[in-house]
Amino acid sequence: MKVAHVVRQFSPAVGGLEEAVHSIARAQRDQLGIDARIITLNRIFDKPDYLPKNDVVDGIPVLRLPWAGSTRYPLAPSVLSHVRSFDLLHVHAIDFFFDFLALSKPLHRRPMVASTHGGFFHSQELARLKRVWFSTVTRASITAYQRIVACSYHDAELFKPVAGHRLTTIENGINQSKFADASSRTPSRTIISYGRFARHKRLDALFPVLAQLHENDPAWRLIIAGSYGDQTEAELRDSATSAGVKDLVEFVIGPSDGELKALIARCGYFASFSAHEGFGLAAVEAMSAGLLPILSGIEPFRRLISASAVGLILDPDNVTETAAAIASSFTTDPERFTARRAQCMHAVRRYDWNAVARLYTDVYDDVLSRRRSTHATTSQPLG
Repeated sequence: MKVAHVVRQFSPAVGGLEEAVHSIARAQRDQLGIDARIITLNRIFDKPDYLPKNDVVDGIPVLRLPWAGSTRYPLAPSVLSHVRSFDLLHVHAIDFFFDFLALSKPLHRRPMVASTHGGFFHSQELARLKRVWFSTVTRASITAYQRIVACSYHDAELFKPVAGHRLTTIENGINQSKFADASSRTPSRTIISYGRFARHKRLDALFPVLAQLHENDPAWRLIIAGSYGDQTEAELRDSATSAGVKDLVEFVIGPSDGELKALIARCGYFASFSAHEGFGLAAVEAMSAGLLPILSGIEPFRRLISASAVGLILDPDNVTETAAAIASSFTTDPERFTARRAQCMHAVRRYDWNAVARLYTDVYDDVLSRRRSTHATTSQPLG
């Protein structure tokens, strides 16, 4: 089976979407005998350099296409000339590729599956326009897809009104080996938050909480690691300065996995006060390292903590109570610390990319089987 994973950004770009597509494609090639390939854009959005048209990333063939327009909706119509040789197209996220491949389906005639990856509701910016687009253009595009795969239960609720019977849910996974068991082996008052610097992540909400923690115990520290999104390091440093914690926060820009693992080894906690997540990949990865999660009350985080029975759901707007809860969770008791660390790691073992890739392959098999049955029925002679 030859499958094209069509996605706007891929390695060397870093992010949850890129990680998910890479992990699924690699597992399909290595474990499941699928000729999985990547079709993506030829430039990372926040970098000026163009990437090679043809490449191989971690054993996965990659084709990169030129594009124009906004990073919100990058236009790359040349994709149409590259998809006809595939048995199935797997489109990731709701963007130009999703709409254009739906519109051009009478020309390429490939069966298609799409994964939601949060849709395009990661922030409230242009919220009204997004809702109108979703209920009209997205609804129409969905009819060209055999299956819409929600990457989280939050996405499933969002897409159910427009996807109907096409909808199924396959939660994202994590690379279980990347940060496994990497957190500090002794109690640590250092908190880490990592990922893209984006306003909806509300990284600046961590600073007043850190100030309150530090007032009661000067050992508390914060590491913020990641890459630029719609926020810069300078903006975040200004926020840290305003909160009086500029000397307590360590910023690490664009860390490699190895560098991030070394940072995690100094930490006992992971924090995310994000206003929106489709799944919460970083939180699950952090738990696999043994970090205790400190999370906002959005639904994906509530579901994760409920299923794991470990971690904190807190309101960053209530700084005093949030800081008090974090401080109360800290323990120097070796047995309690070791048991809780192990509980975090055990709770997320069900999020494995090999298992996720197999579930997607089952979807492909079902789509192609139905397609063959339909063709067999329609090709039978009359009379």
